[in-house]
Amino acid sequence: MNSVPSFRNTRLDATGHERLRDLAVAGAAAFGYTAELKLDRDLARLLRLRVAQLNNCPYCLVVHHAAARDSGIAPVKIETLTSWWETGLFSDAEQAALAYAEALTRVADATESEDFQQVHERMSSYFDEEERLEIVGVVINMNIWTRLKLAEGARPAPVEP
Repeated sequence: MNSVPSFRNTRLDATGHERLRDLAVAGAAAFGYTAELKLDRDLARLLRLRVAQLNNCPYCLVVHHAAARDSGIAPVKIETLTSWWETGLFSDAEQAALAYAEALTRVADATESEDFQQVHERMSSYFDEEERLEIVGVVINMNIWTRLKLAEGARPAPVEP
């Protein structure tokens, strides 16, 4: 990922806190962009990016936009990810996984008419149990990272001309 700029923490530096660092490192190793997963790698990249978008994390947006671009995902899919349900560009399985990522990230927004169980059942019709567990892991890991990076105030450093 050579297109990722440097960052500076403007609030705190969690790297020196052993338990936070260990939590982040373990999650990244298990479900981060270098992890070996059964789940399609491009789908995992899209899920990570969508969670970064939902949580407004500048660090994660930069990192996961670059990962998606560098992987060869069609630019139009990356550019329209914020409105994936309106595009017709995403397969039914991708849509189910993206809906699940959104529902898990925003579980407090669940309603009687669109409850979490419905979203889970839709995803389950496309993915086996191992893939579903990996989707859960990717989403949870990204939610940890976005919140950690937001707490740190991780901001992209200005790009020099």
